[in-house]
Amino acid sequence: MNRRVLLSLPLLAVLPLPAFAADDALSVVEAYLAGWNAHDSAAAASQFAPEVVYYDASVGTPITGAEAAKTGVIDNFLTAAPDAVWKMEGSPVVQDGKVAFEWTFSGTNTGPWADGTAATGKAFSFTGASVFVVEGGKITHQSDYYDALGFYKQLGLM
Repeated sequence: MNRRVLLSLPLLAVLPLPAFAADDALSVVEAYLAGWNAHDSAAAASQFAPEVVYYDASVGTPITGAEAAKTGVIDNFLTAAPDAVWKMEGSPVVQDGKVAFEWTFSGTNTGPWADGTAATGKAFSFTGASVFVVEGGKITHQSDYYDALGFYKQLGLM
């Protein structure tokens, strides 16, 4: 080995390894899903940035802010379906702090909805896809796309 290489080796040991944002983004989203599946809205919402934008395509109007997204989305669904399961299907696409995946959401509507709609007692299972943007270790944007009509039909609401 030449002398220059030998002198460089100790420097390599102290240099920081590059951060892998894609891995971090996926870990944040996985922790978010784990909070949903543990039926712990506070744990799920702890993955949100304070000014998160939550977009549900079936509603059409984004919700802004972590507390508003927690109460308006997570608490709403977990109250209406306390046995809810949100399952990632297949492998997510992860790139540059963005995570996208298809999913299945299922449960039984045994509780009331935030809009006053009474529980139907009916089981449901529907598929969709979500796209997340993660910055600074927090979800800054979430967009959900799913068959709301099929979901409402399963509940007997349409």
